[in-house]
Amino acid sequence: MAPAKKSTRPAKSAAPAAPAPLLKLGLPKGSLQDATVRLFAKAGWNVMASGRGYYPPIDDKEIQARLIRAQEMARYVEDGLLDVGLTGRDWVLEQNAKVHEVAELQYARAGLGKVRWVIAVPEASPIHRVEDLQGKRIATELVGFTRRYLKGRGVTAKVEFSWGATEVKPPELAYAIVELTETGSSLRANHLRIVDTILESTTLLIANRESWKDPWKRRKMESMALLLGGALRAETKVGLKMNVHEGHLGEVQELLPALHTPTLATLSDKGWFSLEVVVDEQLVRDLVPRLKQFGATGIIEYPLNKVVP
Repeated sequence: MAPAKKSTRPAKSAAPAAPAPLLKLGLPKGSLQDATVRLFAKAGWNVMASGRGYYPPIDDKEIQARLIRAQEMARYVEDGLLDVGLTGRDWVLEQNAKVHEVAELQYARAGLGKVRWVIAVPEASPIHRVEDLQGKRIATELVGFTRRYLKGRGVTAKVEFSWGATEVKPPELAYAIVELTETGSSLRANHLRIVDTILESTTLLIANRESWKDPWKRRKMESMALLLGGALRAETKVGLKMNVHEGHLGEVQELLPALHTPTLATLSDKGWFSLEVVVDEQLVRDLVPRLKQFGATGIIEYPLNKVVP
């Protein structure tokens, strides 16, 4: 019997696997960087950001993170170079960027409040109203928005871009400045007086409009917004757990402000309950002594990572 002939046809190769989905995330480099990395950690993502790297590793294989200046973030998201990013509302307005606002995340470099862009002048300046800036020179990093604001007030002024150290420019280099402030302490230290607030800003999670239409990317971004928001809510709240006898239960419950009705569980000791609740942290110093006065025992306060309503 003749030996069987070997086939000369090439073996069929397996079809290439589809690339894994990836979300391109922009994280703000600069003053917001540390606060953002801490927030992501509380939300469940560990970002290993260093002082020099621009592509920080993140413990989520579905996310590729990149550090971008907050001032440029909206433009890159609008153009689709990033799917989603975090930046201030001020920079979105400055660039007139056409992006989708996924969530407002109220945090800044030094805390959880809003930041303000203000018009400031030297303490001895004769300028007391926005209208007094007619024809004057103003230094700021927020050039486009400032020009539009002044135009809306009927004021024509020379608004120049400031490359930094804006507070030291009045009165020799500018009659006034438009500067970002959280507490106003830097302005006071430089003997400047606030004339007007032209914009209040918070951090936004923004998305490219086409990326938002993609079902997988949208679910990923919505989950991110949910967890980041939950982590922010937890910043100002704590959990309280205590034991209460049924004879004092009504009085104790009336003392407790809560997101919802406190959680109750019966204990093995007859007539005793375990009560658990989430409260604003600033209330605890006054609340705990009163709870003790009304019969609560074994009071435990514990921190929270996330509060998701």
